[in-house]
Amino acid sequence: MPENESTNDQRPEVSVSTTRAKVMHASDPAVDAMARLPQGAVVTAFVVVMVIGIVFRGVIGAICFGLVSLVLGWLLYLSWNQLRPVDRLARAAVLCLTVAVTVVLAVPK
Repeated sequence: MPENESTNDQRPEVSVSTTRAKVMHASDPAVDAMARLPQGAVVTAFVVVMVIGIVFRGVIGAICFGLVSLVLGWLLYLSWNQLRPVDRLARAAVLCLTVAVTVVLAVPK
């Protein structure tokens, strides 16, 4: 490594399985589309879908939070190898929370 290059500039080497490589390749168009959106658009969409889920509850709420859980799970899967263990834990906790809310909303009163 040249002396003028800092260690923060290097990307970690990550080996991926064939299945992960296929999923990542298939996900490229969707990830690129999300990257082209305005900066807060994806977060705003998540918040809107979650608010709809909270307001309507029941089946509609479960579907809304289920969609949020699926997208979060997909993004976590794509980024898993690049995350530090503490970041994995935090993101997995958020995913578990959205799945728990989905289950609670899906159970009839």
